[in-house]
Amino acid sequence: MILVHSARHFSTVRFSQPDPAVRRRRFSVRSSLPFGTEKAKHHRELEAAVDAVERACALCVEVQSSLLSSKRRIVEKNDQTPVTVADFGVQALLSLELGKRFPSIPLVAEEDSAFVRSNNLVGPVFDAVISKTSHGENPWTPDHVLEAIDRGGQDGFTFGAQPATYWVLDPIDGTKGFVKGNQELYVVGLALVVDGQIVLGVMGCPNWQNDVSNKSTSEVQEEKNTPPGSGIIMVAHTGCGTWTKRLSSVLNLTAKMHYSWTQCYVDGCCMVEEARYSIRASDAWESYPLSALFTSTTSADSIDEGQILLVKSCCGSLSKYIMVASGGVSIYMQNVKVQKVTKAWDHAAGIICVHEAGGKVTDWKGDQINLAADQIGRRNIYPSGGILVTNGNLHNRLVEMISSNSSTVAR
Repeated sequence: MILVHSARHFSTVRFSQPDPAVRRRRFSVRSSLPFGTEKAKHHRELEAAVDAVERACALCVEVQSSLLSSKRRIVEKNDQTPVTVADFGVQALLSLELGKRFPSIPLVAEEDSAFVRSNNLVGPVFDAVISKTSHGENPWTPDHVLEAIDRGGQDGFTFGAQPATYWVLDPIDGTKGFVKGNQELYVVGLALVVDGQIVLGVMGCPNWQNDVSNKSTSEVQEEKNTPPGSGIIMVAHTGCGTWTKRLSSVLNLTAKMHYSWTQCYVDGCCMVEEARYSIRASDAWESYPLSALFTSTTSADSIDEGQILLVKSCCGSLSKYIMVASGGVSIYMQNVKVQKVTKAWDHAAGIICVHEAGGKVTDWKGDQINLAADQIGRRNIYPSGGILVTNGNLHNRLVEMISSNSSTVAR
């Protein structure tokens, strides 16, 4: 097996870029994992995480099809964000699968069962989970499923000031895209934190249509004719790189195929003005500090002097981490919204995937993201100014530019 290996720990200050001659080569491995288990201390956890996320993606595709065909009810949480059977089903499924193999590792996740109970979703959630569980005899009951959801909820586990080991799960990052239909991107994101450090991440994106190692983000977003069910799964383990493979073999049960893992890297852009940028779909470029220096355009064919290319955004944060880690965009910026707390599950899996692909993730001051800032629940993070995700080459320069121009932008 050929592997470009790095012993870098993800939380170090800077990642050196792979040699350009090496970066142009594509390394494919046909295996349950893309690297030897001797290279990955947490290979057992990663194998379980990959299997669980693949099952979760299949659940999402099935539920989404049901939502779109039968117009089943989509409900809103108190913050007016949509939530579906799939959000709760994925959380229950991963809680059951991971809890079976690693019962001592707690789960930090987005949902709790109170909403399921109060909105009469117990039956649909139970049915969705049971259809995808690895237990052949399906010993679970609806109460087991509800308990599994609450294992990851706000009251599921209380941490302390000491470094901790736990899973971080976003059942569906980009639910707004999920409820729109097949062409919108959404991600199931799972990470493992060990003694306060992210050691592995898995992201499943069922609607990703193209090979991320070869196509740009704009091509991925604009190619609408590819049939659904050809998504990707991206994995990273500290010191072992970032890898992707197709999800089709999991999602298309009538055509089982085996796909090889392919290692991916961030892009090699070294000029701020030549980089491809991504921000939240709901944000205006003018709300970001760099707007004091550059205007933006979404047309790659007509970039004027003093303009930067802003790639069309999609729902959620984790799909943008996939874009950076695969070289689709150079930079993803997210500012901190007033009176809105930034959640760990929106970033944890993406952080290690970008780091292991050669990139860098910090807050706008250049400090690493502190996952332990929320000592009790490990649910919230508090980045100063916002989160900056880059290919590494541009990172320090961007931190300087943001610092110099932050006072000129009112958010």
